[in-house]
Amino acid sequence: MLKLIQVLWPSFAVAALAEAVFFTVIDPQELYLFGQVVHYGALATYSIAFLGFWLVCAASSLSTLFLQRSAADINRRN
Repeated sequence: MLKLIQVLWPSFAVAALAEAVFFTVIDPQELYLFGQVVHYGALATYSIAFLGFWLVCAASSLSTLFLQRSAADINRRN
């Protein structure tokens, strides 16, 4: 459970910051996806973007946690 918290909490905080910075610069009604205008409401756009940012940040935190394992942890037989 501790490792899950170590991944999800920092990624949540960074995703919130990334979304705030992103939508300070970009208007959600002017977004394009694959050359087509995004027709979602502003709240849906914010929610989808936050989940996307959170997923990317969680993947980054998870890869950091994965790469911090020692050789003894990796080679230990269960």
